[in-house]
Amino acid sequence: MIVRIMGEGQWQLADDKLDQLNAVDTDLEKAVAAADEAGFRTAFGALLDFVRSGEKVPDGDLHDSDAILPPSDSSLAEMRELISGDGLIAG
Repeated sequence: MIVRIMGEGQWQLADDKLDQLNAVDTDLEKAVAAADEAGFRTAFGALLDFVRSGEKVPDGDLHDSDAILPPSDSSLAEMRELISGDGLIAG
């Protein structure tokens, strides 16, 4: 799966990482729903770090993204507007 972090690029994650990715996304969703700023920062940082642990796609190679994450400097208020009932990662 290909995940884009806006302003940073794309990373390829092995398909078998989807469950782990969804677990980290669920933590983020819970923190946002609870308006927990510290929990949001921790969970969003963990989500971004997890994605960055994948293989970076060279900037010149553009692929359709399976998921698009907002920039790392996104606020809790901005995230609240982005998250649906499925979190940021559908699935």
